[in-house]
Amino acid sequence: MNQYIQNLNRIEFMVTLACTGRCKHCSEGDHYANGEHIDGDLAAEMVRKTAKNYSIESLMTFGGEPLLYPGEVYKIHSMAREMGIPKRQMITNGFFSRDTEKIRLVAQGLVDNGVNDILLSVDAFHQETIPLEPVMTFAKALIDAGIPRLRVHPAWLVDTEADNPYNRKTREILAQFQELGIAVSSGNVILPKGNALKYFKEYFDSNTTYISPYAENPQDIRAICVSPNGDVLQGNIYKTDILEILAKYMP
Repeated sequence: MNQYIQNLNRIEFMVTLACTGRCKHCSEGDHYANGEHIDGDLAAEMVRKTAKNYSIESLMTFGGEPLLYPGEVYKIHSMAREMGIPKRQMITNGFFSRDTEKIRLVAQGLVDNGVNDILLSVDAFHQETIPLEPVMTFAKALIDAGIPRLRVHPAWLVDTEADNPYNRKTREILAQFQELGIAVSSGNVILPKGNALKYFKEYFDSNTTYISPYAENPQDIRAICVSPNGDVLQGNIYKTDILEILAKYMP
């Protein structure tokens, strides 16, 4: 086994960069409502092979907005459940439709296909362009469908305790979900990247080096993330078998 990959325990899929939001804090920059997305069948096969050869403890799907392509999300999580991966997470902004019946069906589909931990991105930044009503409808539908774990997952400007107009608005929005009994995660502190650097430059210290808490140690890879085009580490799952990519990886 490749010494740099021997502790691999997590798989992540960026399902798509397409998004229903136009968030000023987004580290990826501007998004569009459609675009390239992961092939669910190939992604599921990658999950099967990786989980068979490594002790994978968690899997996550995110975006963009992953629920623009719910069928691909279902395939990935269904395989993760089949392979015994215990934590099967998804991050979503919760806005993929205004149709109440479609929202209900997608919520039920997520539970039926093995998603057991959903982080709902709700805060002042998302709600500048994303209506709250369908997001609340989705949250209630997930509860009705029996989702094992649901939390709102806000973005904070400067830090979680900072007093600024954005954080104050975020706290107001979170209170509406807490009234439904939905817990709040620790969330993320916004990094000066992409749109965030463009729109909130005055909130960042130019003399400070900001490090992503999700950065991997290239000498000891614990998590791999697959892009919508299939890129992962130094290879591409559409062109090369994932086990070969892992075996040949060099920092």
